Amino acid sequence: MKKMFLFVIVAGFIGCNPKGPGEKDKPDPNAPKLMSYSIINTFPHDTSSYTQGLLIYKGEMYEGTGNYGFSKMKKVDMKSGKALKEISLDPKIFGEGVTILNDTVYQLTWKEKKVFAYTLADFKKVKEFNVDIEGWGLTNDGKNLIVSTGSSDLFYYEPSTFKLLKAQTVTESGSPSFNLNELEYIDGFVYANQYQFPYIFKIDPSTGQIVAKADLTTMWERIKKIDPDADVPNGIAYDTATKKMYITGKWWPELYEVQFSQ
Repeated sequence: MKKMFLFVIVAGFIGCNPKGPGEKDKPDPNAPKLMSYSIINTFPHDTSSYTQGLLIYKGEMYEGTGNYGFSKMKKVDMKSGKALKEISLDPKIFGEGVTILNDTVYQLTWKEKKVFAYTLADFKKVKEFNVDIEGWGLTNDGKNLIVSTGSSDLFYYEPSTFKLLKAQTVTESGSPSFNLNELEYIDGFVYANQYQFPYIFKIDPSTGQIVAKADLTTMWERIKKIDPDADVPNGIAYDTATKKMYITGKWWPELYEVQFSQ
């Protein structure tokens, strides 16, 4: 009797399909466009770096790394992958996203609910902010600091006080996104890695809509063949002077200069 009842429900469901023979789903006008990419150059990357933040400031590359006992803030020689200058965080601190605004370096922490501000020249800590967030990604739009927390939201903060100014929900095809991680502000858009997934999102900060996305599956598979211990993609840097973009990941052996289709 139970089997017959189930069959009736399924048959009824199929019969109620409003689409006629050969009719296809209409394309979603809000769906992100696919960004293809090309690898232009390949550089070495320190496989001990659990990359949490990556950026280029005034032509120099900077990187923040995570993991308890291994978290650092460093300036990196792109051609060799070696650190030109670095500081280690307290072993009880898990470093997260980094950004530089007006020659001040900002670094998030994961569960410690602190944000550190350093001088650019020597990474001397000049401020420490207490925040009620779990820090993940960090960038800036030239005025505000923009933070991700692994949720579907971007949070905007005032740099000198770290006062919360606003929150913006990020959506994909009309639904809230999730796992927003490392961030980079590029030509009016926020680019974000999606943690545990091979995607980079291009987000319109005025609406929160993901307008385009790149699938890094092929790149990730290449990395895993080189080093099976390499972890997820995480790290987007953009040189405003040369208009070049760079991508890497956690414990990745390589850093890529890439060019997106849009």
